[in-house]
Amino acid sequence: MRIRNAAARMGVLIDDFLNLARVTRTEIHLEEVDLSSLARSIASDLRACAPERDVHVTIQPDLQAHADPSLLHLTLANLSENAWKFTSKRPSARIEFGRTAANGHSAFFVRDNGAGFDPAHAAKLFGAFQRLHTTAEFPGTGIGLATVQRVVQRHGGSIWAKSQPDCGATFYFTLERRQC
Repeated sequence: MRIRNAAARMGVLIDDFLNLARVTRTEIHLEEVDLSSLARSIASDLRACAPERDVHVTIQPDLQAHADPSLLHLTLANLSENAWKFTSKRPSARIEFGRTAANGHSAFFVRDNGAGFDPAHAAKLFGAFQRLHTTAEFPGTGIGLATVQRVVQRHGGSIWAKSQPDCGATFYFTLERRQC
């Protein structure tokens, strides 16, 4: 049984690593992307996978970006899935997607009231296979945020996070290519 579980985990790691490599080589096709609609679709999918969860999702309307739609879907899905995962131990979870002024830029954000993390370790967040929580606490491979960072960088933007342990987290990202 342990060998089967280890092999399954290795398969997931390999798939995630291949996806990370693909993100860095995929040609970017820019078009207007309705991020609010994309976020609603992702939230709907997450609710369908765990209908028993009490999660209040707030999505700012009319958020648009000039970006690659499939890469932006991957970015929002990863950030939303993380928010969903790290709020799983909250009896009443909150997840928010919107846009705000941050660090002198217009930035999109995904905010949650989940487990949070120690800001002293924030530099590790976007490294491949870097995790701030054990797999026993929260499952995952440590590839999602590295993938998100590469997508954002390919769009000329930046990503950063703010958090405190047990106080949730907010992930901000900019897309320097024209935002609407």
